[in-house]
Amino acid sequence: MIEERLAYPSLENRTVRRRTPQAFGRDGTTTEPANGNCSDREWPACWDAAASLLKWSEPYDRIVDEENAPFYRWFVGGRLNAAENCIDRHLEERKNQVALRWEGKRGERRTYTYYDLYHEVSAVAAALREFGVEEDDVVTIYLPKLPELPITMLACARIGALHNVVFGGFAPNALAERIQRVDSRALVTCDGSFREETVIDQKRKADTALASIEESLPTIIVDRLGASHGIHLGEDQYDYDDLVETYADANVPPVPREATDPLFHIHTSGTTGEPQRMTHATGGYLTGVAWTAQTVFELTPGTTIWCTADVGWITGHSYVVYGPLLSGATVVLAEGSLRYPDRHRPWEVIEQNGVEIFYTTPGVIRTFIKWGESFPTAHDLSSLQLLGTVGEPIGPDTWEWYYTHVGGERCPIVNTWWQTETGCILISVRPGIDELKPGSVGPPLSGIDIQIVDEDGRELPPGEPGYLTINRPWPSMLAPLEGDQYWVLAEYWQAFSDPRADSWRYFTGDRAIVDDDGYVTIIGRDDDVITIGNRRIGTAELEAAITTVGGVTEAAAIAERTAGETGTCVFATLAQGQQNRTTIRDAVADAVAEHVGEFARPKSIIFTPELPETYSGKTMYQLLERIVNDRPPTDSDTLRNPEIVGELTTIWNQK
Repeated sequence: MIEERLAYPSLENRTVRRRTPQAFGRDGTTTEPANGNCSDREWPACWDAAASLLKWSEPYDRIVDEENAPFYRWFVGGRLNAAENCIDRHLEERKNQVALRWEGKRGERRTYTYYDLYHEVSAVAAALREFGVEEDDVVTIYLPKLPELPITMLACARIGALHNVVFGGFAPNALAERIQRVDSRALVTCDGSFREETVIDQKRKADTALASIEESLPTIIVDRLGASHGIHLGEDQYDYDDLVETYADANVPPVPREATDPLFHIHTSGTTGEPQRMTHATGGYLTGVAWTAQTVFELTPGTTIWCTADVGWITGHSYVVYGPLLSGATVVLAEGSLRYPDRHRPWEVIEQNGVEIFYTTPGVIRTFIKWGESFPTAHDLSSLQLLGTVGEPIGPDTWEWYYTHVGGERCPIVNTWWQTETGCILISVRPGIDELKPGSVGPPLSGIDIQIVDEDGRELPPGEPGYLTINRPWPSMLAPLEGDQYWVLAEYWQAFSDPRADSWRYFTGDRAIVDDDGYVTIIGRDDDVITIGNRRIGTAELEAAITTVGGVTEAAAIAERTAGETGTCVFATLAQGQQNRTTIRDAVADAVAEHVGEFARPKSIIFTPELPETYSGKTMYQLLERIVNDRPPTDSDTLRNPEIVGELTTIWNQK
């Protein structure tokens, strides 16, 4: 457990040092992750300490193979198994320690020790083998937030198969596409799931997807709905609980994998275009998530972490499953919406489970702000020791609310930056070591070299906005296989290289500013811009101006096209009790004109109870643009709140 609690009496004095958590070394001793700068002279040797956090079946010969750049290969010659690292190596010292606590949507609870995980993972692994799944085969997992989801991921890893987790809210055609993209050999799904009070027939969606695929797949069905909803098992379909019982005593030794072998496929959400398949390699990915889990979140054996991300996204892979279990921590997995059955639920989860690390998105925090501080203050949140955010920029006002009303002005906040491509966190403060600056993500972590550059690739001085680039490879970077989007598109790889020099560079697609202390502030995506006349404005800049207005908790700015002219349209949500909409509407327009320019004064300002957001906490700008510009809304399967689409359309049409 994290023993000390830090007091941050004011926002002006946050540079407090804290012990660096100990971690497991290859020889069974403890080691400390490398902190501080990783200079050119030390790179890539600095990553050796991070790799020592894992148990290696065979040591690696080289830290990095640069011969086939930009297809870098990490820890060449080494062999290890992800499931063994997440479970088996903990059994001698902490087999009875809780590894996973599950909070069901309807009040159910389940607790798994590391020993429980070992047995159920082994049973599922044995069942998959019985169905013919072998090393390097792919298993698609189509489940909501159930314990069977991480268990099946680890069962795949145990036998050397790859998992391909598909977000449980996707429609049948999206599932079928993702099954076919990876040539999946088996499917794991469930009979149903819940969306608020509605029961979703998950199996019917899976059956529809399978019907469009020529080849029959063995399918494992988890019974989520219980006896009140009978399951009809078709041909080549099997009940999960029956399989676990059948193979309860199975002994399935973990299959050592080359560090460069793929661990999983994952697809981008598809919210801004066609979904793209990405692949991460075993050794490099595990090194990155283990090191950042312990360096950024200070995870140690027994620390309780709750990350609200769906496991179908990379955040769920890295900081719900792999990072915490590699560290011997206790994971809280909460099914369903944070607002069901009422707005007390997130705080009850923290209180009842003694959550120490809470990791969520700025979008979720803004929802908490709309609800009001009365909900968190009604609960004992004294177990919290560290807060985190991910997914999009967080404004200083949102940061301050989180710090004050959730963290009690004593919990440091790690505002992390990373991507599906990066695999793990690359930019963040280290709690107790680095100063906290509201709104900034912080400096790059050790071993990560960043630059802010202009459109021609020239480095910009501090204070000037530009493109965020990473100028040196890192272990958890994507490791494309033939067939991945990033292998096929040659122009993507050209973006990694600086054409003006003999150097390597990854363009992240994000715009950012770095200050004199080396702290990075993310402005927004390069493609999140509105063009008015000959001026390009970042939506994040507009939204930052809008949320300076008292009573506005969240905003989304998009382009509104009328009679051949483009203007700004604002969707905004208000805090509870804010009634004087005319005054706020005028204040929003004035704030945009003052902070951005009169040319950007909004043409329309629409108040809405919610913005359309994905389960990973990102605003669906594309959907708002279609509503405003009189085009039918696209598929809303990725939304956590699909009911808002009809409401937004009605509000817009009645404005």
